Amino acid sequence: MLEDTQLPTQPDTMICFALYTASHAINRAYVPLLKDLGLTYPQWITLMFLWENDDQSVGSLSTKLQMQTNTLTPLLKRLEALGHVTRTRNPKDERKVIISLTSSGRALQKHSNAVTRCVIESTGFDLPMLENLVKVLSTLRDQVATAD
Repeated sequence: MLEDTQLPTQPDTMICFALYTASHAINRAYVPLLKDLGLTYPQWITLMFLWENDDQSVGSLSTKLQMQTNTLTPLLKRLEALGHVTRTRNPKDERKVIISLTSSGRALQKHSNAVTRCVIESTGFDLPMLENLVKVLSTLRDQVATAD
């Protein structure tokens, strides 16, 4: 158990602030790269999960994105309005909506490597360091999520 005297007291020394500002910085790095594609970062990452596995249910995407369905649904509607995905009811279970890429949505994948490369290069980190950081952050996320 940590003693009160061991706890960080300044915001700029707290992990929550470091994660918050790092997340914003990464998202800002994506803005100019995705602007020309007409996409936001949440739309981009959603497409990335669909490129990995097309024809997913909203529930499946919601789990992978760690997003509530009531947050994800408007995002998917915007992607549909842009012509990148379709939303159809599952004929076997009308309660489920299946998200599928259109040819336009699939075509955006050709930009994936360039976008990823630019963001990676903006960090100044090498790939092994970034891979380790992803592992550490994923473990942190999972630990905090299960602590609830």
